[in-house]
Amino acid sequence: MIAEAINFSISKGKLVALVGANGIGKSTLLRTLAKIQQPLTGEVLLQNKSLHSYSNGDLAKEIGLVLTEQLPSKNLTVLELIALGRQPYTNWIGNLSKHDHTIIESALRKTNLQELKHRKCYTLSDGQLQKVMIARALAQDTSMIILDEPTTHLDMYHKAYVLNLLKKLAHDTKKTMLFSTHEIDLAIQLCDEMIVMHDGNVFSGTPCELIEQGIFEALFPNDLITFDATSGSFKVKNN
Repeated sequence: MIAEAINFSISKGKLVALVGANGIGKSTLLRTLAKIQQPLTGEVLLQNKSLHSYSNGDLAKEIGLVLTEQLPSKNLTVLELIALGRQPYTNWIGNLSKHDHTIIESALRKTNLQELKHRKCYTLSDGQLQKVMIARALAQDTSMIILDEPTTHLDMYHKAYVLNLLKKLAHDTKKTMLFSTHEIDLAIQLCDEMIVMHDGNVFSGTPCELIEQGIFEALFPNDLITFDATSGSFKVKNN
């Protein structure tokens, strides 16, 4: 058992970060919320309906996933990869309708990828490829998108860019964006809500609420890192 007595809700149209130390169980929790992994006990509700009552096909129309696994083929163009997001809605041949093309173009526009749509994915930078993966999830047109560490391997600018993009998309499209991250400082600055895993417990609330409760101070041993509640950031101790 990784954590117990987990009880939180995620609001529609919000950017929500899941944070905690390495190995605390963030990816396990995301996999459970996406029905990739079964919980030991308890129930997950999506749109007030038990997650286990959804067929895989129906769930693919409710939850989009952006995981850390490598792409099966980077030889696809940006447009082709984003079009894969329409798979839950196409016929068995995979033909795209006019409506599908409209949604794909909308995903390209919202992620500012129009000029790259004919580029092969293997020619993209890590930051550009991450935007493509987000666009594919947008094209899937789900009410919720779950992302596992979407800023991994990105520099500071692109970390902030991707999280700011997710926030804008959440607010503009009213989709819920839930992502795990080690960028706690950025998450505190940009997120509407946060979920914190620590020592077998799970806490949730707005960044301000969690700061007031002193949750972040307990995340790491204070012999090296301390949390400054005034600035909302972690600082390294100078010995």
